[in-house]
Amino acid sequence: MRILITGITGMVGSHLAEWIVREHPEAQVHGLVRWRSPLDNIAGILDAVRLHDGELRDLASLIRLLEEVRPEWIFHLAAQSYVSTSFRAPADTLHTNVIGTTNLLEAIRITGQRPRLHVCSSSEVYGQVRPDEVPIRETNEFRPASPYAVSKVGEDMVAQQYFLSYGIDVIRTRMFTHTGPRRGDVFAESAFARQIAEVEAGLRPNPIYVGNLDSVRTFADVRDTVRAYWLLLEKCPAGAVYNIGGERTMLVGEMLEILEGMACCPIEHAVDPALVRPSDVTLQIPETSRFRAATGWAPEIPLETTLRDLLDWQRQRTRSTRLRVAA
Repeated sequence: MRILITGITGMVGSHLAEWIVREHPEAQVHGLVRWRSPLDNIAGILDAVRLHDGELRDLASLIRLLEEVRPEWIFHLAAQSYVSTSFRAPADTLHTNVIGTTNLLEAIRITGQRPRLHVCSSSEVYGQVRPDEVPIRETNEFRPASPYAVSKVGEDMVAQQYFLSYGIDVIRTRMFTHTGPRRGDVFAESAFARQIAEVEAGLRPNPIYVGNLDSVRTFADVRDTVRAYWLLLEKCPAGAVYNIGGERTMLVGEMLEILEGMACCPIEHAVDPALVRPSDVTLQIPETSRFRAATGWAPEIPLETTLRDLLDWQRQRTRSTRLRVAA
């Protein structure tokens, strides 16, 4: 089987590629990368995957890519995925996520290929829900509260339109908070872990700086997530949409307390107003029974394991930084 992963160098894409290489060694794993994409996250599997230069915003490059790879499955994970960045660069976020996804769908249509396609939308499309709307179902109203969320609404809807108009075999997911090693530093739990690692190493003083700690999130491990994505294309019908999420729901502040309890020294924190978003989504609890019934998937990795692995990953990065500076 030939599998194409867009965003293969990101957190989810790299874990997915590793999982496929390990669990399905018979598969050919191809990845779309830009010329400047860092390869750190896939350094351990570079000899087991095939990388192809291209750009979501360049339709011609996607047509060439599909003609060369002729994938049977595509996991479309590439995106401008930082909510905070989307407020600073809204047009770029919309162009990358909406036009980029449209270009991929157009390339499939133009080449006449029939791959199974996973389009990764986001729980951010639901925005700020009312207390009587949780747990959030796939039928819930869209109320996007950031340019990123708007872009994911567009991506979600254009994927559905290409299924309805052209019969493209596309399935959409709205994944709730998922984290673990390789999580970008702009996300709360990874930013907390990085700062804790720096305090432990003596690279910064207390306090660490945080944003809104009162948001409610349901957490999943990225390694459970990629297993869910495989089952999605293996078992689910074209045109469907699914919420996917974990089982541990808590305040962001409670998650911070768990990380602080794992630290090797006392950790203090303080709110930095610059880290508080202009508009925020503070209540995210998913209803995932549709996906679980279709696939039999359930999360397996405890949140404490996820957070410890994330913290250890940030500690390793911090040690590497110290060694580079010392050299």
